[in-house]
Amino acid sequence: MKHLKLKNYIQKGSPERFGHAWSIYSKLNPDYEEQFLRWIPFLSPLEWSGLNVLDVGCGMGRNSYYALMNGAKSCTSIDVSFKSLNQAKKLLKKFKTKSKVLFCSAYDIEIEKKMDIVFSIGVIHHLEFPEKALKKMVKATKPGGKVIIWVYGIENNKWIVYFFNPLRKILFSKLPISITHHLSLYLTCLLYLYLKLFEQHIEYYKLIKKFKFHHLRSIVFDQMLPIIANYWSKQEVFKLMQDANLTKIRLRHVNETSWAAMGVVKSK
Repeated sequence: MKHLKLKNYIQKGSPERFGHAWSIYSKLNPDYEEQFLRWIPFLSPLEWSGLNVLDVGCGMGRNSYYALMNGAKSCTSIDVSFKSLNQAKKLLKKFKTKSKVLFCSAYDIEIEKKMDIVFSIGVIHHLEFPEKALKKMVKATKPGGKVIIWVYGIENNKWIVYFFNPLRKILFSKLPISITHHLSLYLTCLLYLYLKLFEQHIEYYKLIKKFKFHHLRSIVFDQMLPIIANYWSKQEVFKLMQDANLTKIRLRHVNETSWAAMGVVKSK
């Protein structure tokens, strides 16, 4: 892994904007464990035991944390935001020799055929070249190992795609982060009221209805930040995994608004 200067194609993925968010919302929220289990639904907590894993785009390290808590033998966590990496190091310091936190982009992974599990939660859909990142993830996985991603789905999210996304592109993603964060307060108030006043029928909104205001605001802020945010259909996610030369591809509709996908690296 090399300490590389951020290239333009990496910057377009908004690493520093997300890094700033993780420096604000750095506390390990009790709700995060349930989210982790929903985002990676293919493995039970017991199935992490003894595995060597790679967390691509680790953010504050919360998904790495739960992988290690569930018994992973080792976890290498990579990101290209120093703010994110600093938070991840603090969160994962209790694991000492089991955890490595490194500066590295998804495009520049140098590990080859080593990991039992390589996963990326909420990152691939923010990249300019998701297929390149996924192929690097496959290359890092040993034959017979698994590659797992969680990405936004277009199903039940069309109001975001056609209304909120244009606003994010034109305004929120270009504003200074401090102003974007301030504006997130007002949008969170609207969302909070909507969730409390109306019955929810989609699983995702049933889930976040239980969240405290601070957690809800972190989600709204996260949606406002990125320069790139793709929302993919089931068919598009399957093709992304297929094009990466993965086999035994499985998809799970998470909370009726997003997709978890897992594929197995071919054994030669």
